Amino acid sequence: MSRRESPPPPSPPPQVLGVRRGEVEPDDRPERAEPLSDAEREIIQDTWGHVYKNCEDVGVSVLIRFFVNFPSAKQYFSQFHDMEDPEEMERSSQLRHHACRVMNALNTVVVNLNDPEKVTAVLALVGKAHAIKHKVEPMYFKILSGVILEVMAEDFPEFFPVEVQMVWTKLMGAVYWHVTGAYTEVGWLQVSSSAV
Repeated sequence: MSRRESPPPPSPPPQVLGVRRGEVEPDDRPERAEPLSDAEREIIQDTWGHVYKNCEDVGVSVLIRFFVNFPSAKQYFSQFHDMEDPEEMERSSQLRHHACRVMNALNTVVVNLNDPEKVTAVLALVGKAHAIKHKVEPMYFKILSGVILEVMAEDFPEFFPVEVQMVWTKLMGAVYWHVTGAYTEVGWLQVSSSAV
């Protein structure tokens, strides 16, 4: 089997954003997101260029790892809810389509890092849609952020040394902050205390 066809190797639980597999923390949303410096924005945009060239494959790898490590997340996706096999997930056109949507949303954030109002508006739309329409518990955004960082660091180690990972962690923290702000704005009530 080639690397693309084999299931993803077991990965350590994403801990970059403070969530371990099987654990759910109460929402500890800070007062505001920590702003990125000009140098940090440049680092993110430079490294993202390498990732985004392979956006569909990276997105598929991210979603497969997310669903394998956190199978409860599949409850929000009727089209691949019952898929267990990573190879079947990889062949799913619906999963590929959603992977592209995730990567394109992240691309919109990265491309517009110099326009905080645009970033806020995009993430508010994402948050409100997932709260109102899809009813996804916000903790899954924190988990998915950790998985994205993990996959990027593994697949592009030459572009993601520890100091770059720290900058990306800061960005993903800001993404989570904006998305959960949208949840709060629409009056989201946590459905369960056990998202994973």
